[in-house]
Amino acid sequence: MNRPILKINLCMIILSLCCSVSCRQHREIEVLKLAHVLDTSHPVHRGMAFLAERLDSLSAGKLRMDIYPGGQLGSEREYVESLQIGSLDMTKVNSAVLENFVPDFAVFSLPYLFRDEDHRWQVLKGPIGRDLLLSGERVWLRGLCFYETGSRSFYLRDTPVKHPQDLQGLKIRVMRSYWSIQTINALGASATPIAFGELYTALQQGVVDGAENNVPTFYQSRHFEACKYYCLDQHSSPSDILLISTHSWNRLTGQQKQWLQQATDASVDYQQSLWAQAVKLALEDMTAQGLQVIYPDKEPFRAQVQPLYELLRERDDPLHDVVEKIRAVGTLDSIAYHP
Repeated sequence: MNRPILKINLCMIILSLCCSVSCRQHREIEVLKLAHVLDTSHPVHRGMAFLAERLDSLSAGKLRMDIYPGGQLGSEREYVESLQIGSLDMTKVNSAVLENFVPDFAVFSLPYLFRDEDHRWQVLKGPIGRDLLLSGERVWLRGLCFYETGSRSFYLRDTPVKHPQDLQGLKIRVMRSYWSIQTINALGASATPIAFGELYTALQQGVVDGAENNVPTFYQSRHFEACKYYCLDQHSSPSDILLISTHSWNRLTGQQKQWLQQATDASVDYQQSLWAQAVKLALEDMTAQGLQVIYPDKEPFRAQVQPLYELLRERDDPLHDVVEKIRAVGTLDSIAYHP
């Protein structure tokens, strides 16, 4: 074979190999791994499962999400740390955990921050919410959305709580969040951080007198089996945040990012409707099994915790500015915070 023909054949082989690699890369499926600690029946998990289905549909199977529920791979804190080093793509985390990595999220642990549910979602879906979701990028965490998790209320083994003074001296389990602890103490109880997985036994054995959580989580954890009373004071509204590692986000193409955000946005509305159904069904079943649900006047509780906001102002804490912006949303002053 003469030299020119050999060169042509070599070029054709190289070109064929390049085309083969290019086609293989084009056909390649991108898989995102998402891990969380919730049960598969939880409305937040079901919202993320909806997201995975929508993502598969939008991308025609080119971008897929595999979900590992129930704490199979670790705790919420461990998941966040895994996102930071790029060993996990995505997770769902509560704002009370995330505040240890991104301090501004501590604002959601403050008591009675929102006027009502409409106000809360105006904030979460508005400019303030978007800024918060992106505020973790400096520590390799990008928020994609907030999921509905309702409000946290007290549940007690033996004590009906109708007024803040009824909490006096009671040991109440709380998350390891500075402002959550300050809130419980300000209401007269003794805040007692305990791991969630140990709480059922702690309630049964009287290690704590009660705890606080939203309705579906209280129900699915079956803590109502150890408690007679649920006081719907709705003192705080820490949100669930869907996170993606910036390492994973940056490797996605522009089209893939668009598919992921579009599927995420659709899952938020779907998950909100699931949450409302879950709250209704949980309260009906728990009351049928003997739980006494108390609907207290919230104003005495709200008044009891106002010194915490004064403390923020006196300290010139950066959270004070965030609080003021949130309070202005939906008022005549809110135009000052529009981009």
